[in-house]
This record gives sequence, C-alpha cells and structure tokens, in this order.
Amino acid sequence: MFALLTRTTCAAAIAVAALTPPALAQDWKSDLPAFRIGLLGGENEADRLRKNECMVEQLGEKLGVPVELYPASDYAGVMQGLVSGQLDAASLGASGYAGIYLQDPEAVEPVFVALENDGSDGYYAMMYTKSDSGIENIEQMEGRSLAFADPNSTSGYLVPKAEMEAAEIDIDSYFSSTGFGGGHEQAVVAVLNGQYDAGVTWTSGVGEEADGFSRGALRSMVDKDLLDMADLKIIWKSNLIPNGPWVVRKSLADEPKQIAIDWMETLHETDYECYVNVSQGEGQGFKRVDHSFFEGVVAMRQRELEGSR
Repeated sequence: MFALLTRTTCAAAIAVAALTPPALAQDWKSDLPAFRIGLLGGENEADRLRKNECMVEQLGEKLGVPVELYPASDYAGVMQGLVSGQLDAASLGASGYAGIYLQDPEAVEPVFVALENDGSDGYYAMMYTKSDSGIENIEQMEGRSLAFADPNSTSGYLVPKAEMEAAEIDIDSYFSSTGFGGGHEQAVVAVLNGQYDAGVTWTSGVGEEADGFSRGALRSMVDKDLLDMADLKIIWKSNLIPNGPWVVRKSLADEPKQIAIDWMETLHETDYECYVNVSQGEGQGFKRVDHSFFEGVVAMRQRELEGSR
C-alpha cells in the first residue's frame, strides 16, 4: 500500500466480500475490486476496527465488493492515501480536508458531516488539565506545557493555535513547551500521566460533561473505561468549529459513490448503533455538505501554511 497505512491482518474484522453473480457484476467492479476506507488515528487500532465492523458488513453487502479498512497511525497517513488514490473514502477533520484540498482540489469531495444531539453541525476544541493541577483557566497555563493532538487535527491543533494567536498569545513564548501527543486519546493519557500540564481535544460540547459530552474523544474514552471525567478539568473552549466531513474520492465511479452515500444517508434510521460507532458518538444523523461548508477552515489552514514558510 503506502508507507503510513498498514492493512490489518485480521481479515474477519476488515473485509466482508458480499459477492454478486458474475453476470450481474457492474463494469466498475473490475476497476474497484475493494472499497478502501481510511481510519484516522486517535484511538488504538483494535477499537477503530471493532467500531467499524458494521460498516464493513453492511456497505460491503450493498456494494457487492469487499470493504477494507486501513487504520493509520496519524492523520497524514489517511490524507496521503486519499491524495494518491489508494483510498476511496474516509472521515476527516475539517483541517485534514483543508490540507488535502490545498494540495489537490480534485482529490476528494466532502459529502456528509454528522449532526450533534441538538441538531448543530459543529463542535468545539477544549483545553483540559488534571483536576488536581490547580490550573483554572488558560491564563494560568503561562509557563506550563501543552500537548496538541496531531498537526493535521482541527481541534487538536489548528483552531486552538489560531484562536490563541488571535488573543495575542505567542505559543512559543507563552508555554514552557508544546508537543504532539500522537492523537487525541494519546494526548489525554500523556496529561493524566503528568507528561504535559494540559492538552486540547475535540468534543460536541453537548450533553453531560461527566459523560465526556455526547460525542468526541473524551466520550469515546469514557465509554471504554479509559477515562473518568472527574480526573480532568476543562479550562478553555473554542468557538464553534465545522464538523469534519466524510469524503469520497472524486474519480470514483458514480455508482459505487452513490451506493455509499445512500447507505450513510439513512444509517441513523436503519441502524442507530452502527451510526453511533461510525460517527463516533450520538447525534441526529448525517447532513449533506459541499466544499463551501469548509471555506473558513481552508482559509485558516492556508494562513497557517503561509505563516510556517
């Protein structure tokens, strides 16, 4: 495949071949022997594969070709796979989509974002510390260390950095040090272990804080018994961020593209448990979007790229 994506050897967890009689096979199947979906990093590989088994089975049956999952160790792996045409679909953060668009506007097209429990189509970046750290707000983070999640993460890097800079906080001088945790889940663990004083992650901001809210990295960790929210304190929240999109490869044939879109569009009604797993939390279903939904984040990422040159 490619350097940053590794296909798992657990075939039962990764692909289900829903075969149709050869006489009925569409022409596109000869060019698409498998529908390849990239999975972003952020939690361990086994959990990512388990949560998406329903997509492998159900979408594979609809398409009549195997659905294969490719978990990446970081965001860049999935982005690289989409740009190179070695993946057919993926769920991205808004910044990840912006990064692909700025590299190759013809690589992918956004089709859906997940709606939150209150019907909103955005989420928040939140900064957290250990509850016993004595840190109450971002002002008290001066001279302390901060863990970002991933350089291609919207909530775990791009937006917190941009909003702090807009508030005249110079990242390099304000914090004693900054680093990347290797994903949202890994950054939370690093803060809990005392490697950093605080971290930033994504959350719906809807629902009970004690549950990790209704959707997001914190909720996922709470659901897996990896986190007790009593051990964390939220000290900062961003402005509303556009939810990240499900994207498909632009050059994908129309028929498999439409089959995948039709399956996702009704998933909230046909199998809510699968929807929760695929969309990473509770919500009101998927909403159709296009590039215009992400123009603000694309502009923000463009400024970030220009500032780093």
